[in-house]
Amino acid sequence: MSRIDETFASLKAENRRGFIPFITAGDPDLNTTRELILELARGGATVIELGIPFTDPMADGPVIQRASERALRNDFGISDVLQVVSDARQETDVPIILFSYFNPLLQFGIEKLAREAKSAGVDGILVTDLVPEEANQFASALRANDLDMIFLIAPTSTDERLKMVAERASGFIYAVSRAGITGARDQMSAEAEKLVRRMRRFSDLPVAVGFGISTPEHVADVGRYADAAVVGSAIVAEIERGGSSTEVVSRVGEFVRQLISK
Repeated sequence: MSRIDETFASLKAENRRGFIPFITAGDPDLNTTRELILELARGGATVIELGIPFTDPMADGPVIQRASERALRNDFGISDVLQVVSDARQETDVPIILFSYFNPLLQFGIEKLAREAKSAGVDGILVTDLVPEEANQFASALRANDLDMIFLIAPTSTDERLKMVAERASGFIYAVSRAGITGARDQMSAEAEKLVRRMRRFSDLPVAVGFGISTPEHVADVGRYADAAVVGSAIVAEIERGGSSTEVVSRVGEFVRQLISK
């Protein structure tokens, strides 16, 4: 079993739901990213999503777009992000997945990425713009290095697409709660629950729901029907408000603890 498998199996045995926070690597800087990983782990994260900043994040709303812009000003590469994961691994064993668009990973080199990600302590990779039909080479490289391949599904996904994801995914499946870009919302879409129910017809993998989750009430509601809630933009907004101050890590930690308090 992978570290992700073991984590979700423990949650299931304890009848608990997971919490998956997202942060952008290098926002506000790589040293703070390492401290944020550790704080999120202490705060109760089931899995941590670490975003690779990208110049054209098409699926992301303005909050995460701005985070990518801030991070890219720091002039670092994927090797530096992997070093941050490796450093954090000395103090936590909470699963960490990379969340990225395909272009920067392709430029880095697929085989090299898989080897170095495994060595650094990464547990899986989610590529937002890599569809299952075109992911064979990438997925093979991950499998060869015991890394999980996480796929996205959406309310618009056909049953055929859900079956394909069920056949090729590992670790967990990320269900997008609604069509459109990322970003906090006041209300959750009822489509998310329908999507999770549909996915369970084809796969026993855990299903995490993200996009728009921003309050403790949202997290608790998602816990009724999904295995985990993913929170990204709301956390990144806290980092943005905190700027580069030394208080940003404790600020994010307190916010995360509030999110999972219900």
